[in-house]
Amino acid sequence: MTKKIIMDTVKGFSDFSGVDALKREKIASILKKYFSLYGFLPAETPVIEYEDFVKSQGNTNDEAISDIYRLKDKGDRSLALRYEFTFQLKRLAKGKKLPFRRYQIGPVFRDEPVKGNRWRQFTQCDVDIVGSTLRDDAEVISLTENLLKELMIPKFVIYFNNRKLFNEILESENVPERLRESVIREIDKLDKIPKADVIKCLNSLGVSGTKLLRVFTDDIKSFEKYGYFKEVKEVLEWCRVLGVKNVEFLPTLARGLSYYNGSVFEVKTKEFRETITAGGSYPVNGIQSVGISFGLDRLTLLSRVLPDTTKCLIISISEDKEALILSKRLRDENITCLSISGSPSKGLEYANAYSIPFVIFLGKEEVKNSKFKLKDLSSGEEDILGIKGLVKRLKV
Repeated sequence: MTKKIIMDTVKGFSDFSGVDALKREKIASILKKYFSLYGFLPAETPVIEYEDFVKSQGNTNDEAISDIYRLKDKGDRSLALRYEFTFQLKRLAKGKKLPFRRYQIGPVFRDEPVKGNRWRQFTQCDVDIVGSTLRDDAEVISLTENLLKELMIPKFVIYFNNRKLFNEILESENVPERLRESVIREIDKLDKIPKADVIKCLNSLGVSGTKLLRVFTDDIKSFEKYGYFKEVKEVLEWCRVLGVKNVEFLPTLARGLSYYNGSVFEVKTKEFRETITAGGSYPVNGIQSVGISFGLDRLTLLSRVLPDTTKCLIISISEDKEALILSKRLRDENITCLSISGSPSKGLEYANAYSIPFVIFLGKEEVKNSKFKLKDLSSGEEDILGIKGLVKRLKV
């Protein structure tokens, strides 16, 4: 008996094609544009690494590290799929002239429960600076603001804090060092669960939740007494110099990964429950660094940019040779097009299926008169045009 082959995607994995794939490609091109504008150079790294190396960034309590995909090769070596790009920077940055600025776009994998807008494979788009200063932190914030504006992400805010300041406050409130990581994780949940639940969790750790949250949610002037608040002010001043408008100091922001040791950022919008993008400062081979990670999948859900679809479909009505000649002339003018043979109704059906905005009907009369019927499928309008008129109309 022949075993039935399951062709469905595995839970948490997706196929992308057609207009969806075109939109992702358009967003990726905008990302690359801004990464290059800010002086970042591209990099590529393997999807599979040694498991110990994959787990070397942060600690095993970090959610992302605990959810790595593990596998064995034929030599019984313990390997894993990359869950992010940051740990691979340790290898990439070795021996590089500092500051080393790189960007990377590619798939990463996490073996975690599938819920909401979380997937097991997703495309991550990172920029990182190895050998960074507080001015670089502000540049990353500036890049983020300009990029999200071009992607037409609605009403976003870049929240910003400093992990040194966070730890300084905990120390001044006599929170034992052994509890600080757990306390940070609980306070960082304030934007996700009710305040009363955070207080309850903090109390269960043996600290006064009410007192701690009063300190962290106080007026911004109350933080002047802490030494590391000067770093917050410096980054905000650099943001002012760079013309950044959508940045806001949020003292309760920590970010989940334990390796952050300075600035941390998180971008939110009221139109989306999850974080849009996030990042911060951390060490790479003992060198202070900063970076941010954009998820292509989430940006695609939120961005209002329109994909660059094929501009024109030529429907050949028994004029295949002339249809190919016309296709070549249009492509020579950098107008994307394709031609098919068949009835006008079938051709229009095809154009609508692939969101092609214009259709040219090419029959004996059109070839004889060198005049072509162009139909705009969004408005329904039709024009009879010569080749120059076609080019001018389709280039708009």
